[in-house]
Amino acid sequence: MASRFSGALQITSLDDFITPSQECIKPIDMKKSKIVTGAKIKIQDDGAYMEINEKGSEKLEKVEITLADCLACSGCITSAESVLVSQQSQEELLRIFEEKKMNESNNVNTKFIVVSLSIQPILSLAERYSMNPQETIEKIAGYFRELGADMILDMTIADDFALLECAKEFVDKYRDNNNMKNDKIPMLASSCPGWVCYAEKTHGNFILPYISSTKSPQQIMGSLVKNYLADIKNISCENIYHVTLMPCYDKKLEASRDDFYNKLKETRDVDCVITSIELEQMLDQQKKDLSSQKPDKIDRPFETIEENLDYELKSHRGSGSGGYADFIFDYAARKLFNIDNVKLEYKTIRNPDFQEVLLERDGKILLHFAITNGFRNIQNLVQKIKRAKEKCSYHYVEVMACPAGCLNGGAQIRPKDGSQPRDLALKLEKKYHEIPESNPEDNKLINKLYTSWLDSENSDKAQALLKTQYHKIEKMNTALAMKW
Repeated sequence: MASRFSGALQITSLDDFITPSQECIKPIDMKKSKIVTGAKIKIQDDGAYMEINEKGSEKLEKVEITLADCLACSGCITSAESVLVSQQSQEELLRIFEEKKMNESNNVNTKFIVVSLSIQPILSLAERYSMNPQETIEKIAGYFRELGADMILDMTIADDFALLECAKEFVDKYRDNNNMKNDKIPMLASSCPGWVCYAEKTHGNFILPYISSTKSPQQIMGSLVKNYLADIKNISCENIYHVTLMPCYDKKLEASRDDFYNKLKETRDVDCVITSIELEQMLDQQKKDLSSQKPDKIDRPFETIEENLDYELKSHRGSGSGGYADFIFDYAARKLFNIDNVKLEYKTIRNPDFQEVLLERDGKILLHFAITNGFRNIQNLVQKIKRAKEKCSYHYVEVMACPAGCLNGGAQIRPKDGSQPRDLALKLEKKYHEIPESNPEDNKLINKLYTSWLDSENSDKAQALLKTQYHKIEKMNTALAMKW
C-alpha cells in the first residue's frame, strides 16, 4: 500500500526516522529462564522461533506492536504502517460486520455498530461517482446499512461543538494574554493529527502549550457516541463499535491515542477509522458502484421527534478543513471588540497555502489570523515563533498538514483524469461552499446538550469530554538510532 499519511509524518530527514528491523519490532519475547546452562534458538521452516535447552524445546511467542505502541515511540509511523494499521483497515471492518451477522443468526449478543460520516470524504466520493453531496451521503448510508450498521450519523454536531469550544478557548487565552496571565498566543489549531504528532515528536514542550486543547470533531463525535448515545439508548459503551469515515490516514493515529481510551470500560471512543480511498476499494472489491446503491436516511438520535426535521447536509463558513480561522475570527471580533459582521479578506503569503487576515480599527491591528497548510509552511510557522525577538504577531493559526487542507487529505480519492490534486481540491472546495452553512451559535441542539449531557459549558464533565492534552515524546538515543 502506498503511503498516504500526511507530509508531516512522511518527511524522511527527521533524526528519529527508523525502520521496523531496528526499533519498531522485536521478533521474540525473551523471558528469564531458571536454567543454568545456555539455550539455543532455532528458526523453524514456518518462521517460528524454538528455544532449545536441556529440558527440550519450547516455541517462543512473537511480540506484536500496536498502533498505540507506535505513538509512544520516537520513530516515524510510516516506516511500519503496514504492520500498525491492521486494526484500522477495511478488512477488519468487514470482519466485524460478518461477525455481527453470524452472531445475529445464532441469537448471540452482538456489537451495536455506529458509523459517523465526515463531510470531506462525502465530497470526495461525490466527485468520484458524479453525484451531488446530499445524494452521496444517503447512498453511503444505504451501503453501510446493507453491511449491517445499526446507526449512521453525520458529524455536523461534532464540527459545531469543536468550533464553539475552540472559539471560547481562544477568547479566554486572548484575555489572559492581555492580563499577563499567560503568553501562549498564537493559539494553534489541534484538529489535524498529522500536525499534532509532528509537534509532539519534533518540538515537544516548546510548541505544545500553543496548541488548542479542544478535541477534534472525530474525537468529540467519539465522546457523543460512547457516552451520550450509549446512555440514551441504554447500551454499554463497550458494546458499541464506532466507525468514522475520514479524509486522511492520520486520523487512525488519533483514534489510537491512549488519551481516547477508556481503561475502565476497555473501549476506545473511535474503534475503527475508514478513509475515502478505502471505502472506494471496498466498493470495487464487491463490484459495486456507489451511484447505483439504494439510499437510506441519516439517523438523528440526539434530537427529539419535534426537532428531527428533514435532513440536510451542512458545511461551515471558511476553509474546507472546517472553517476554524473564519469562525473564531468572527466570534472573537464580536466577543472581544463588539464588532459585528466582519468581512474576512485573506492575503496570500509566499504560496496559496499560507494566508493571513487582519482586523483593524483606527489604524491598530486587533486580530491577526493565518491559515497554514502543508509541512513546509508548518516548518516556517514554527521557526517564526521560535525566532521572534518579540511576540509572534499572529493570534490564531489554522494548521493542517496536507497542502490545500483536509479536502486534499492523504486518503482522499486521487484524480482519475490525470489532473493535479490541487485542482481537484479546488473543485471540492467549490462543492463545499454550495452546501448550506451551519452556524454553531444557532445550533439549538448544542445548547441542549450543554445542559442535558455536559451539565454546563464549564463543568468538569465538559472538560473531560470535549478537551484533551498533548505530550512531548522523547527521542530514543540508542546505538541503532545513531547515524554513522
